[in-house]
Amino acid sequence: MSKKKACRKCKLFVEGDTCPACSSVNFTTSWQGRIYVTDVNNSEIAQKIGLKVKGEYAIKIR
Repeated sequence: MSKKKACRKCKLFVEGDTCPACSSVNFTTSWQGRIYVTDVNNSEIAQKIGLKVKGEYAIKIR
């Protein structure tokens, strides 16, 4: 199984060729840790790190 690719700009995990959250095309497979946000409006973590779209995010990217 290949490692998921994360957007370098917003850290969202992406399956296609364009990030649905920020429209970036710059990705990496070098990341550590994951966070899954289901409700960005009521999540304190999402508000602290400025997430606007629900989904799975990398915590640290290189």
